[in-house]
Order: sequence, then structure tokens, then C-alpha cells
Amino acid sequence: MVLYNAFAAVIIVAIAYVIGEWISDISKAWIPSVLVTAIIFLIGYWTVFPKTISDDSGLASFASTIGVLMFITHIGTVISLKQLIEQWKTVLICLVGLVGMVILCWFICPLIMDKNLVIAGLPPLTGGIVAALTMQNAATEAGLKEAAVFAIAMYSVQGLAGYPLTAICLHAEGKKLIKEWQSGDLQLTQSEIDKMKTIGLSTIGDDSDIKKIIPKLPDRFNTPVFIIAKVAFSVWISTIVGQLIPQIPTIVWCLIISVILTRLGFLDTSSLTRANTYTIFMFAAMLSVFAGLKDCTPGMLKHLIAPMLVMIIIGVIGMGIAAFVISKILKMDFPLAFANGLTALYGFPCDAIITENTCNSLTKDPDERGYLMSKMFPSMVVGGFVTVTITSVIFAGYFAKLLGGAGGVLF
Repeated sequence: MVLYNAFAAVIIVAIAYVIGEWISDISKAWIPSVLVTAIIFLIGYWTVFPKTISDDSGLASFASTIGVLMFITHIGTVISLKQLIEQWKTVLICLVGLVGMVILCWFICPLIMDKNLVIAGLPPLTGGIVAALTMQNAATEAGLKEAAVFAIAMYSVQGLAGYPLTAICLHAEGKKLIKEWQSGDLQLTQSEIDKMKTIGLSTIGDDSDIKKIIPKLPDRFNTPVFIIAKVAFSVWISTIVGQLIPQIPTIVWCLIISVILTRLGFLDTSSLTRANTYTIFMFAAMLSVFAGLKDCTPGMLKHLIAPMLVMIIIGVIGMGIAAFVISKILKMDFPLAFANGLTALYGFPCDAIITENTCNSLTKDPDERGYLMSKMFPSMVVGGFVTVTITSVIFAGYFAKLLGGAGGVLF
């Protein structure tokens, strides 16, 4: 009798995820759920978890084929076009923060560690798996095996630093915003307050006051399956545009096109939530993140832990200094500006989940929660796309050319 099968794999990964949720709730999000689950997966891979557990559950395959892109499209149905336009400060802050991270690491890290490790580790530090795989392949082709391992190890563990730092920043910003709300000085209409309550991944947005070109279907025809079909259509269009304009990743086109189609009225606001499928898509997307930890062995972590810690600490300091300066120029709160930049250490969907968990933990009042979400959620999600999805890929393309060539010239 075989005890381990696909269902056992689903049970194991689900329990790991739920434990993270429970601890986050008990700690009022001071300990982010994604941090707890990441540690469970890391220890699990070192002990009893099969390396293929994500694939065995069937969720990893689902996430890699349609899950992640469908979930990102859902994000576009949550965030309005107006909110995206308003986030130009977030885009600038993230870019400046990443430049600060790269500059400080580039000039200080080579003094205390191998320069090839610096080159291989910087792009993954500024972003996600695409940057890590790009640097791994470049290092392997250059015959730099240790640098290749370092790139993946950096990607695998950097979130362990990013999660708690982001929690601290968002809690500080959230408490300030609650005092701002409770002061009574805000001049908001009841309609604006009600609108803020619908912001979030798992809530259903109110689009009653938005004029759309495409008329809304009656609910009896707009069934959950039809909503999913429309989301899939948006992803399909995004993949085609991504092939025609490969300079911008498909994942970014999913966000852009879904925002446009939602504004036109083709996509429903909060599509996956309306279709009652949000949780499974979110779970699959997160599992694809934790699956990346399977290649981080204890030996790898022990051998490379010192240079990784050095680079992460110096990089975060560089980002913090840059974020502080640009936040003062743009007259934006430093904690939120720093949190926007820190999305580089984990990206989507962790940025959205940490933000929503933090807002839920800071207050149970729906008006206060709505205000917190309206101020923090859009900028955190946009920040994750700017750092991980766009900028890190550009950095990786450039840094890959520097490996094996005496470090190359950056500045």
C-alpha cells in the first residue's frame, strides 16, 4: 500500500501554508505567514519532504502553466487604472532604491568577497527567479560553479530577510495611518470610504460608479466559469502581445491588459473572487515561490551563508539610504518607501499577501482597514512588479555579460 501520493502531497503543503497563516494571525502579522511557510518548506526539504512535493501535488504544474498568470490578471482587476497612474512615485522610489542597493554592493562587497559572487548574486538580490536563472546559466557557461550555486542560493533565502523587514515597515506606516484616520481631519465622502473597503485581493470591488463601454451582463449569465473564461482570454491576449513585444515580460502585460479590460467592462472587478476561485489560484501561486527552496541544501547554505549575509545587509542598507533620500524629495513616508523597495527581496504574490495580512492585523474596523489598504496595497503591488518583474531582468541581462571577464566594468 502506497501512503504517499498526490493527495498526501496536497495535505502536506496545505498544512505548511496554514501554519504560516495561523502564526501570522497570532503574532498580528509581525511574523509574516510567508516567512513561516518558507522556513517550514526549507526545513522540510532538508528532512522529510520529497524534492518533488510541489510537482507531486499537481499545484506547481498548475501554477507554472496558467495559475500565476491568471492570478496576476486578477490583480489587474483589483487595482484601478487611476491607482496605477498615481503610483509613479512608487516606480521612482523602487528604481532609486535598487540603484542604491547595486552601487553600495558593487563598491563594498568585492573588498570582502569574490567579485564573481557579487556579480552572480546582485541580480537575484534585486529580483526573482528569472534573474537567478539567468545568472546561474551565465556562471555555469563561464565555468564558475560556485557562482552558479550562489545565484540560486541568494534567490532562495533573500526573502527570509525581506519578510520581517517589510512587516516592521508596514506596521509603522499602518499605525501612522490609523492615527491619521482617527484624528478626524480627513475629508472623505461616504462613497469614498465605501470604495476603500473593497480594495484587496480577496474582497469584491465596487464598480457601480464606473462608466464602462461594455455593458454588464446579468448575473445569471455571468457565471463563475464564464468569469474564469474571460480572465483566461485576457491572459491569452497578454501572451500574444508578449511575443510581439518581448522587451516587456508577459507577466507585466497581464497586469496592464487586465487593468484596461476591467476599465472597459470586459473583465469583472475582483474577477477570481467573484468566481469563488481566488484561494486556489493564490495558493498555487505561492507554492511556486516555495518550490524554489528545494535547491537550497544545508551544505550550500552553510558554505555561502557568510557572503550572502554580507551582500544582503549591505544591499538593504544601500536601498534604505536611497529610499530615505528619495522619500524626502517626494514627500513620502519613509517606512512605506522602504517597504516598496524591499519587494525586490520576494516580489509577487508575497508583497500583496504581507500587506493584506498586516492591514487585517492592525485593525478590525472595516473603515480603518479600507483606509490602510487604499494607502499601502496599490504601491506594494506595483513595487513588486517594478523590482522583480522588470528591473531585475534588465540587471541580469547586463551582469550576465560580466561573469568570467575579470569582473567587468559597471561604472
